[in-house]
Amino acid sequence: MSIDTQKTDRGVGIITINRPEKLNAMDAEHYQGLSDAWAQMRDDTAVRAIVITGAGEKSFSTGADLKTFIGNPPQLSEFWLTQQGMLLNRGLEMWKPVIAAVNGYCLGGGMTLLLATDIRLAAPHATFGLSEVKRGVIAANGGTQRVIEQLPRAIAMEFLLTGDAFDAATAERWGLINRQVEPAQLMPEAMKIAERIAANAPLAVQAAKELALRAGSMDLSVGLRMEQLYNRMLSATEDAAEGRQAFKEKRAARFNAR
Repeated sequence: MSIDTQKTDRGVGIITINRPEKLNAMDAEHYQGLSDAWAQMRDDTAVRAIVITGAGEKSFSTGADLKTFIGNPPQLSEFWLTQQGMLLNRGLEMWKPVIAAVNGYCLGGGMTLLLATDIRLAAPHATFGLSEVKRGVIAANGGTQRVIEQLPRAIAMEFLLTGDAFDAATAERWGLINRQVEPAQLMPEAMKIAERIAANAPLAVQAAKELALRAGSMDLSVGLRMEQLYNRMLSATEDAAEGRQAFKEKRAARFNAR
């Protein structure tokens, strides 16, 4: 039982929620492990893209292990420790792209985690849902916030308020996932996407992600100005010079994030 991390020589970091006997549900220890894993990937300059998945063939994650949380609330003073145990879906700023490989159940906190990722692949047998209202709580860590941004309002409200689960075909139809991938090809396909991203200029990739995510809180005129500012900065980097030279020489670029 753990949160496993590894790094490839092609710049891809992999996070695996490894608690298959509990359908990759997470207690406090595993949430802390996941928080540490995100910080590790964020701060490692050799990592340029991240893949997150669950161990086994049944579950991505079913979120919080309710048996360890319900009826055992934290001290009220912890409510204001807003930077403690930061997670991707809780507000941790991660500008490196994150690809989800959903290999089964994606429920509750697993679903709110998915909503914070950038690119999503799922096995055909994957099941999705925000079931918290069936247990007397709400879909926290961004569940009530991101679902309304990412799905049509009526669909999002049905999804959020009924707590009903739905299958991968429905998730694909709604645009919640990019596509379905057969189980044997799920991780290879996720890695292929991550490696393609990692081969691009890392500063430009992170800038593009940040601008895209901040677009919802900026009006268009501010967003356009921010694009100009970021491009001005990026155009003076070694990566931009390398990109131009590689294009001229018709070869693959070798970026160094400078």
